[in-house]
Amino acid sequence: MDARHTVNTAQTRDIHFDCTGCGKCCTGHHVPLTLSEARQWTGAGGQVIVLVEAFMADGLGLPADQREHALRRSWPVPCGSTEAHVAITFAAFNPERCRNLDADDRCTIYELRPLVCRIYPMEINPHIPLRPDAKDCPADAWQSGPVLIHGTQLVDHRLAQLIEQSRQADRDDIRGKVAICQALGIDTSALKGNGFTAYLPNTQALDQALRQVNATAEIAAWTLHVVDPELCEQLTASGAQVRSEGADYYSFIGF
Repeated sequence: MDARHTVNTAQTRDIHFDCTGCGKCCTGHHVPLTLSEARQWTGAGGQVIVLVEAFMADGLGLPADQREHALRRSWPVPCGSTEAHVAITFAAFNPERCRNLDADDRCTIYELRPLVCRIYPMEINPHIPLRPDAKDCPADAWQSGPVLIHGTQLVDHRLAQLIEQSRQADRDDIRGKVAICQALGIDTSALKGNGFTAYLPNTQALDQALRQVNATAEIAAWTLHVVDPELCEQLTASGAQVRSEGADYYSFIGF
């Protein structure tokens, strides 16, 4: 699918963008990484956060209009007596300033920066609209520069290619991510739309797992972390393995 035709925007006017180099997008944001980028990140000593969400095979937890996109970037795993589809994000852990910013807030790995950094401020998920007021960029970044979006079409063809490259990496990497999570003991997911489970694996252990991916290993069972009693009951009735209490090796980020 051509990314130029999947742009979701809340605006009706043309959107201009000209990066001011303020560095705000590089501060306090976890940056999604491809598996290749994750290897580079951990190899350089950077920490990675793992975020997991899932939806059920019968569609529970998934809006109907998002099904195609979600299926393509997820993988089916056993969950109780049924099946869930897990979507896994490996992201550079940046609770404060990115480790690659210099004293002047300039990127020291600019030519090797992750795909998501190259794509910013665009959204990769076609179901998330680009909202300039939701970005950290100063207002004047949106007042000048070339047209970024005309109507609902992304004008920059190279940027469109990068978005599609990122989406394809999501699809290509997901089976390997499941295997890596299994090797690290990551086996609990939140329900899509209900939250994420978040893990901060040991960097050395993750780096080793990233370099020894066994994507042919049998997939072990997963559990869903759900707090809402009614939703727990619904999932349990469908055969899913559910827990409502957390554990010390992951955090539940609820919506």
